[in-house]
Amino acid sequence: MATFLLVFLLVAILTPTLTRLLSVRVFYVIALLPAAAFVYTLTQTSTVMAGQAVTEQIPWIPALGISLSFRVDTLAWVLALIVTGVGALVLLYCARYFSPTEPGLGRFAACLLAFAGTMYGLVTADDIYIMFMFWEITSILSYLLIGHYTSKRESRGAALQALLVTTFGGLAMLVGVVMLSNLAGTTSLAEMVANPVTEAEAGPLLTWAIMLILAGALSKSALIPFHFWLPAAMAAPTPVSAYLHAAAMVKAGIYLVARLAPGYADTTGWMPVLVILGVWTMLVGAWRSLRQYDLKLVLAYGTVSQLGFLMIVVGFGTRDAALAGIALVIAHALYKAALFLIVGIIDHRAGTRDWRALSGIGRREPVLATIALVAVASMAGIPPLLGFVAKEAVFTSFIDAGMHGNGWGWVALIGTAIGSMLTVAYSARFFWGAFATRPDTAPTPLHASRWDFMLAPGILAAATLILGPLAFMLDPLLAPYADTVPGGGHYHLALWHGFEPALFITILVLAVGWALFVARRRIARVQDAVPPLVDAGHGYGSTVRGVDRIALYVTRIAQKGGLPQYLATILVVFVLALGAAAVLNRTWPSEIVWWDYPGQVVIAIIMGIAAIMAARVGQRMTAVLLAGVTGYGMVALFAFHGAPDLALTQALVETMTLVVFVLVLRRLPPKIAQHNRPMHRKRRALLGALVGIVMGTIGFIALGARQAESIAKELPRLAVEEGHGANIVNVMLVDIRAWDTMGEISVLIVVATGVASLLFVSGRNPDVLRLRESKKLRSAKNRRRIVVDPTASNEGHDVSRQSWLLAGRTLSERNRSILIEVIVRLLFHPAIIVSIYLLFAGHNAPGGGFAGGLIAGLALVSRYLAGGRYELGEAAPIDPGKILGLGVILAVGMAIISLFFTGVPLESFYFSTDVPVLGHLSFGTSTIFDIGVYLVVIGLALDILRSLGSEIDRQSDTPGGLGDGTGGTGGALDNEASAKSGELDSSEAIAPDADDSHSQPTEPDSSGRGRPTWEVTR
Repeated sequence: MATFLLVFLLVAILTPTLTRLLSVRVFYVIALLPAAAFVYTLTQTSTVMAGQAVTEQIPWIPALGISLSFRVDTLAWVLALIVTGVGALVLLYCARYFSPTEPGLGRFAACLLAFAGTMYGLVTADDIYIMFMFWEITSILSYLLIGHYTSKRESRGAALQALLVTTFGGLAMLVGVVMLSNLAGTTSLAEMVANPVTEAEAGPLLTWAIMLILAGALSKSALIPFHFWLPAAMAAPTPVSAYLHAAAMVKAGIYLVARLAPGYADTTGWMPVLVILGVWTMLVGAWRSLRQYDLKLVLAYGTVSQLGFLMIVVGFGTRDAALAGIALVIAHALYKAALFLIVGIIDHRAGTRDWRALSGIGRREPVLATIALVAVASMAGIPPLLGFVAKEAVFTSFIDAGMHGNGWGWVALIGTAIGSMLTVAYSARFFWGAFATRPDTAPTPLHASRWDFMLAPGILAAATLILGPLAFMLDPLLAPYADTVPGGGHYHLALWHGFEPALFITILVLAVGWALFVARRRIARVQDAVPPLVDAGHGYGSTVRGVDRIALYVTRIAQKGGLPQYLATILVVFVLALGAAAVLNRTWPSEIVWWDYPGQVVIAIIMGIAAIMAARVGQRMTAVLLAGVTGYGMVALFAFHGAPDLALTQALVETMTLVVFVLVLRRLPPKIAQHNRPMHRKRRALLGALVGIVMGTIGFIALGARQAESIAKELPRLAVEEGHGANIVNVMLVDIRAWDTMGEISVLIVVATGVASLLFVSGRNPDVLRLRESKKLRSAKNRRRIVVDPTASNEGHDVSRQSWLLAGRTLSERNRSILIEVIVRLLFHPAIIVSIYLLFAGHNAPGGGFAGGLIAGLALVSRYLAGGRYELGEAAPIDPGKILGLGVILAVGMAIISLFFTGVPLESFYFSTDVPVLGHLSFGTSTIFDIGVYLVVIGLALDILRSLGSEIDRQSDTPGGLGDGTGGTGGALDNEASAKSGELDSSEAIAPDADDSHSQPTEPDSSGRGRPTWEVTR
């Protein structure tokens, strides 16, 4: 099972690429995966029939008792067959539903396949936290699928609505999950149900836990008051409606209730909540369905109604109701998915779903009408279909419960019987609306389609037709789940049980339902006369608008003073909150150590003076340099404390930070408060002092708060034995706490993206990063640039030399520095070599991927400072996003690969061998992880340079752009445009195809003196 989930993930990642190659045919390929999972689940039938379970467990977080555990028993087996079988058919259907020009087709295919895998994981997960992870992933994927038509406001709004409702329900459910797992002392769902916690043991805590879990289930399965999101989600493509909103995602809440019912159905509040809300939802959904003209909305509100029906049955808590409930789950998935797919076919062929514009489709499409009739009849509960078998079982289970003194049985029976009457009415309305011939409406023109478009709904309808008469064969497959519900029972699924009360109830339901359909005009007038007293959808809209207004009001009050007020607010809260905590603290250190060595005092004094001066100076650059002194003071402290790794990293980070500050300060006035004098200086000084005092106090308390012995003594042994490295810091980063490091590099990517998005309006423009001719210059035969000095005599002298840094070609004279160019030529390549050395040596010596990446980033900084933005493009002619992506792929890939070797994500695996000359070598997956960190840091540095450096230069050079056109660092000029405008002599334009023997005449410079011109040749 875990292998299938991994394959689902990998294939989903590759699907966009496959879509570019195969177009809509990609759906045929990816449908093979859920089909294979369906077949694999069928192979587990014998084990399930025997009342046993197929289990699989991979340790994950042993300290919390959480593992990647999966369990297929009868209930999981049924749901796994539904999500994989219907998923495969829907994917096949998509190949005919979508056109090759569909926007975002690859993304849609990947999300739909990933959703199928997620649902498979949800219904087979045994660990309740793993199940919850899949639960929330379905919400995210449904958001992406519902919002597939990104250009439509309706689609985006429906996607956000579904996400908010199901996510808030999921958050409530998470609290209940934590409470229940703590009360049960296990995270295994099977153990929680087999050995349930009683209210006598847990008291009201159990009730609260169950109610919170039910809140998540009700929101996911669209029961009142959360039902409004499901009809709105019909803005999604029809395959999404057929799969997510009929067969899969909305079944997640039904599945969870069915899973917990055998152990917790007798919990206080369980029965009233499920029966009352279930009956209410069934009636409201069916009533609203009778008012719809859009065929898809008829089914959507009908689905809401049926979900209320299902929730009543699976949560009723008796053996017979459990059997009927699981049979009804199968029937509903088959007929409702088929009907949604049929609506998609009608919409494709007729161009509309409004049944008022449809006429004569049944006569011209008898096969499609027959398939729809079978599915509709099963939904209405007409024999001999599976829907009839399941509903008879439901009515019988409620009657038996009522006869045995359970009053909720009579409430459920009456409510579901009335709801079933309305179901018959809207079922007939759907079929009549879609396929009837109307005398007052012209026959609807239909577009041609292939027969295989009807294959998926045909298979689903055939299944509900076949399983009805064969219900006696289905009974032994479903009975093992029903037998887990205490209390006993005797009912068996069958098409014919004789003349029993349930049969007469069914006859009454069908008769009244048909009468309601016949009297549909009068019913419509009654509906129009009933005012909508409560509308949950309007309530949602009002709530969202209210939150927006409150947010606007709070923002207007709290964020009107500019950056100083924002910072002051944050710092005041910091002082009050942590200051109060410090005052209330009762565990102060017993002794005070003022310093470990005198040098600490000197460094602290220097840092303090620099910090105070940084706050008082008037020049921005001076303030930045003084702030940097505090950072380099930390470098000194780390170094004196014997932490060379931390000192090296801090020094590199501080240097890179100074560079970023310098790049930003180019666009700001040189003086601080140049136009507006600072106000409230004393107040600000007091606040700054208070922050320092509070922070120092908190640090003082924290240093004396240790009660247990430090684990640091074990780190050297763990680093060598477990991490195969002598550098404790690097081993911790890439092995012991690799999860933290993965989170940190993810933050770096977010930072890079945020910085770039502030400056790049529509993507990273590669033209700003290199000369127009640079592609030709970088070709194989033009790899070397030969510079000819036209003022030198060619007789007896070799006048050519090689060069890879020509700032004179792209920088104005006032921004050039020959000294910097020479230094960069000398140090750039050694710096890259040192960065690679630090990368691979860091596991046993100071260094590592982070430090190595910073060295390489600073090397790129030097190239930019020496040659401007074009030189940066020549130094790294690659999209920084690709470097960042490759780094993340390597890091995340190691988490996945580790599963195959150690069974634990990100647990390092090492290959050790003896190599001639080199001796004993040990290479581990942590090294590859460190390479990923290295690439992420380089990508971050490059992205910041191109955003804050190259892009600002380009905007400065653009007429009407930022600044005065000096180009900041380089005043970089577009040679072609400059040559035409006179900013650069035409003789200075790069001419890669010029002969190397030609020389150019001396041109007068701005001072009137002659200066030589240079020509880049092949």
